[in-house]
Amino acid sequence: MKILLLEDEIMLNESIQEYLQEQGHIVVSFTDGLEAFENLQKDDYDLLILDISVPNIDGLTLLEKLHAIKIHTPSIYISALVDIEDISRAYDLGCYDYLKKPFHLKELALKIDRILTDKDIPLVFLRLSKNYMYDQENNTLLFQNTPQILTKKQSQIIDILARNRSRIVDFEQFRMYVWDEQIVDNATIRAEINRLKKSLKEDIIVNVRGMGYMIEK
Repeated sequence: MKILLLEDEIMLNESIQEYLQEQGHIVVSFTDGLEAFENLQKDDYDLLILDISVPNIDGLTLLEKLHAIKIHTPSIYISALVDIEDISRAYDLGCYDYLKKPFHLKELALKIDRILTDKDIPLVFLRLSKNYMYDQENNTLLFQNTPQILTKKQSQIIDILARNRSRIVDFEQFRMYVWDEQIVDNATIRAEINRLKKSLKEDIIVNVRGMGYMIEK
């Protein structure tokens, strides 16, 4: 697992980094929130471990900024703060867990292990991205295991794209499956798909110019 660590206490930062590397993880560490944010716009991670009180951009604001640009990497917060408002805000932002300092490094490892549960995903679930899955049995799109509310047409669009991962779905297929063979032009189909794309938290739908759309595997 590739992990970004944001912790401004140098000794703790080094201890966490060394311990997690011994567990087989790749760890890139920062002590400054702005530097971490700039790096996250260029590089991909499987997990973020974030202190709340760090220079320039605090850990909570960092996650808000990432969500604004559709980056939703799973996160664990570590902090000496016990303010219930901060803890509530962290969970509202979608963090997986929260550790109060001081903590044993084994506690952190156990929380990371809980995130590494992809092997337990049922076969009826299709992995569409790091955070999105599609439940084929119930025709439901899940973001971090939470069902997403879509219109009927949007659900049908996701369904045909998910079941054809890595294959282009052309406009005629959308007409037949989503619009029940009604006479609709390509512009109408594009507009509906663009509305769907704007509602998603990650850019999982790829426009293949002149051909159609697809979800890359």
